Amino acid sequence: MKSQEIIAKLPYSKPFLFVDEIVNIDENGVEGGFTFDEKLDFYKGHFENHPVTPGVILTETMAQIGLVCLGIFLLDTSFNENTSIALTSTNMEFIKPVFPNEKVTVVSEKLYFRFGKLKCKMSMKNESGIVVCTGEIAGMIV
Repeated sequence: MKSQEIIAKLPYSKPFLFVDEIVNIDENGVEGGFTFDEKLDFYKGHFENHPVTPGVILTETMAQIGLVCLGIFLLDTSFNENTSIALTSTNMEFIKPVFPNEKVTVVSEKLYFRFGKLKCKMSMKNESGIVVCTGEIAGMIV
C-alpha cells in the first residue's frame, strides 16, 4: 500500500488531520511528518503572545502517524470504512516545545501487534533533529 493511499484512509480531516507525509513504512514501523501551520485554531488561546503546540496535539500527531498509519498498513486490504483504531494508552515525555510553523518528524517502532492490539515506541523530532517528545502509544483495532 502506498503512502498516499494510507493517508487517504485515515479517519480524520482538516483541521484535525496531523499527517502531511509518510516517508517510510514497513511491517516494523513508520516515519512521517507534519508541519504545524500557525493558523491552527488551538494556537489562539494556548499561551497568549507566545503560542506553543499543546502536548495533547503532539500526542495525537504521534498517534496518527505512528499508530494509525502503521495499523492501516499492517491490516492492508482488511482495513475498510467499518474499521477503526481506538487509542487505549499513552505514556509520553515532553522534552522541548513545538512552535507554530515547525515541521516535526515522527518515528515509530512496532513493539507488538497481536489480538487486535498495536503498541509502538515513538519519538518526535523537530527540523534540527532534536527530540521534542518520546513515548509509547497503544491502540485496539475495532
